Amino acid sequence: MGTARDDESLTIGAFAARARLSAKALRLYDRLGLLTPDRVDETTGYRYYRTGQVERARLVALLRQLDMPLARVGEVVRADGPEAAGLLGAYWAEVEARVAGQRTLAAYLRARLSGRDSEVYETFAVETVDVPAQVLITETRHTLADELPAWIGASLGRLEEAARDCGGVTAAPFVAYHCEVSMESDGPAESCVPVADEAAARAWAGRHGRTWEAGVRVEPARRLAFTRITKAQVAHPQILAAFEAVEAWIAEQGLTVDGPCREVYFADWDAAGPEDPVCDVAFPVR
Repeated sequence: MGTARDDESLTIGAFAARARLSAKALRLYDRLGLLTPDRVDETTGYRYYRTGQVERARLVALLRQLDMPLARVGEVVRADGPEAAGLLGAYWAEVEARVAGQRTLAAYLRARLSGRDSEVYETFAVETVDVPAQVLITETRHTLADELPAWIGASLGRLEEAARDCGGVTAAPFVAYHCEVSMESDGPAESCVPVADEAAARAWAGRHGRTWEAGVRVEPARRLAFTRITKAQVAHPQILAAFEAVEAWIAEQGLTVDGPCREVYFADWDAAGPEDPVCDVAFPVR
């Protein structure tokens, strides 16, 4: 039995049958630059492929079965072997992290829907702490949940750098949420760094306010109800259970929420391991 040569020319129909793909899929891959025909007849517009392109066509189809976005598929198929494997590994690590988060959320929602949400809340120890008045330099942004972690890290980094010109950082930075941040709701969120010198802070805000949506304000003394969580628990959506546990505790104690909820970051994020405490989920109360 003879074998097909890699340079054998095939019509789109014959190539689709060989690659076990539809002609519609091949036209899409062509339009996106993932798999272009070997040649296109100028008169008829017919597409012709080489037999040697079958392997790439099947690779594209297999990557799509992993729900890989087409842009990421393009990066993989255009890379060489080791680099392509690395890109695939990075994508799959993201998928597993997302699924782990969704698994935690699903378990929480099952408990909630079956009336066992109190069992989830009991895993969080809630306390109160009195915080003195603070001068804050801030950066505010409307952002969705998928962009939030990167923005928090970048904005707090900018504010901590700016704090050097404002008398230095005086307490743990935090992020306040003036409205829900999710995949549908964009906040806004406000990164806040307490500093020592109010006059210097106002001068800094005057220089950078428009560029960074930066500001300065004095927050009054507050009592916070909070629960301490680990680095692993900070990831969205796991952190939602912590917020709701604190809210449930506040209601049980007969207290009233008195301001936007917040995440207080008191540890070195980069040095912390998954099970190390790094953040307090808190609500101002009265």
